[in-house]
Amino acid sequence: MDSQTIDIKYFIAILTRLFKRLNRHEVFGLSGELAYFFLLSLFPFLLFLITLVGYLPLSAEGILDFIEPYAPEQGMAFIEENVLYIINQENGQLLSIGILVTIWSASNGLNAIIRAFNRAYEVKESRSYLVSRGMSIILTFAMIFVIIISLLLPVFGKQIGSFLFSVLGLSEIFVVLWEAIRWLLSTVIICIVFTGLYFFAPNKKLKLSESYPGALFATVGWIVVSYLFSYYVSNFGNYSATYGSLGAVIILLIWFYLTGLIIIIGGEINAVIFKYHHRKSFH
Repeated sequence: MDSQTIDIKYFIAILTRLFKRLNRHEVFGLSGELAYFFLLSLFPFLLFLITLVGYLPLSAEGILDFIEPYAPEQGMAFIEENVLYIINQENGQLLSIGILVTIWSASNGLNAIIRAFNRAYEVKESRSYLVSRGMSIILTFAMIFVIIISLLLPVFGKQIGSFLFSVLGLSEIFVVLWEAIRWLLSTVIICIVFTGLYFFAPNKKLKLSESYPGALFATVGWIVVSYLFSYYVSNFGNYSATYGSLGAVIILLIWFYLTGLIIIIGGEINAVIFKYHHRKSFH
């Protein structure tokens, strides 16, 4: 039996088990739960992030620009309007009093992801409530850190690159090249975030290499689905006509639902491959 036949059988075995798990683990229902928690966590997370970057050479608009390429247009307008409104109301003193409540709220989405991944690996949460909740808070901080780094790199990277390319007399080439670098950098950052989630979140001892398949799927899948959904909403889906002023919220919920679905399927992919290689209760 040649290696190509083995690869096809391996792929079919993984895919077959994956489809069976989607129904058994209530993946579509869990995605709805994640969408709910993502919506509740969105503004506390963004406001806390904006408060932190106030001490850095960044702006609230820079953070919103980071999200804009992936979010549906109407949903992005809703996010921008409300975040900037709250910032103006608070006069820059965001979350100074309720910081613990804010972090607690912002970690709700990650806490739901932890539970979804535990179901994917079919393990119970043996960690105490404080440890489990602490893990979701730590992952929240980790995501904030990664996002800040991803925002700072373009700022300083562009300055350094512009200087070097101007010295070499290649300033026009740099403009084109930099756009490609920025796109690639954003993709790498997203992949790092997903890899961290798949490695740390489940109550399962994993190798870092066992987190890559789901992370790659989630990265490509989320970017593609986000762009397709954004295109659909912009050109075909007139939610405002159906839902009125709630249209933007409905769009965000659907986008979060698709995001949750992609993330959970990525966790299921990792779990199926893990069970296949360990040959324990592979079903």
